[in-house]
Amino acid sequence: MEIIEIESAGSTNSWLAERVRPDFPDCLVFAREQTAGRGQRGNSWEAEPGMNLTASMLLHPEGIEPARQFAISEAVALAVVDLLSELGVEGKVKWPNDIYVGERKLCGILIEHAIMGRAILHTIAGVGINVNQMIFRSDAPNPVSLRQLTGRDYDIGQLAGRLATLTRQALATAEHEPEALHSRFMAKLWRGDGKRYPFHDKIRGERFMGRVHSIAPEGTLAVEDEWGGLRAYAFKEVEFVLDNEILKAQTT
Repeated sequence: MEIIEIESAGSTNSWLAERVRPDFPDCLVFAREQTAGRGQRGNSWEAEPGMNLTASMLLHPEGIEPARQFAISEAVALAVVDLLSELGVEGKVKWPNDIYVGERKLCGILIEHAIMGRAILHTIAGVGINVNQMIFRSDAPNPVSLRQLTGRDYDIGQLAGRLATLTRQALATAEHEPEALHSRFMAKLWRGDGKRYPFHDKIRGERFMGRVHSIAPEGTLAVEDEWGGLRAYAFKEVEFVLDNEILKAQTT
């Protein structure tokens, strides 16, 4: 996979989307400065220039139909988790595709597909990893960086190259061994340990205690509530409630 470094972009996902052609090969583009980084459903992403990995990958998944597109999200998330593991950091995937260390957010992922009929023409996977940044000025409640966790500085370009390699490997598993990939995804799921945690049901406007039951191939999250009922949620229909006491202890 070709690695392309650019000085600045509003959003690397948008930069790449504007340049994609039918014969454009798989690549990873990362920007020293991202001025309008995007997260899920229009959320913004804070990134100090030159301090973090703000990248987007153009992927051409083979043999993955639109109905199974969440497998691509699983592959990209696991690639990030594997990258962190190589650096001595244990990351977990917070559904649908944030990466957490404890109660703190280290990485955000934004997946966008171009679909025609029963085929995924290409995927653009945006990945923002907090790397060397030490101070976060936005109102995000729980950001953390690799440097804050390990005390070390990292070469952004080296991380980009390794992420590209790990993504290709994970995507091959998604294409040829989807059940194995999904099992590993579930094993790396944040708060997927069978215990009950607080959730906020945004459809019903209520808070409840529940445990993660399963995730369907299209990405729907099933939560078993405290009364034994099973609730199914699409993206943004439910929120995990952060443990403020743990978060406070981790930030002091």
